[in-house]
Amino acid sequence: MNSTSTPAPEPGDVLLIGAAASVQFAGDRGFRFRVVAVDKRWTYAGWVWLGGYVLDRDGAAIERREIFVQRDGLRQIRRRQR
Repeated sequence: MNSTSTPAPEPGDVLLIGAAASVQFAGDRGFRFRVVAVDKRWTYAGWVWLGGYVLDRDGAAIERREIFVQRDGLRQIRRRQR
């Protein structure tokens, strides 16, 4: 059973990553992120490894990253199209 109320991110989702997701992304270090992979391995409760791309203002991918974030701190901008 999952203890978080935030839906699990899925490939194709666009998220706002900021301080609520991890203190390392506080202030002006936040960014928009398109998820391409969600690591299914066990981590600390409520945390998840995501692979994807940092997006620029126009939505173009500018940097490939892997990030470790708190699910409850993720802010969904757009859910993937099904």
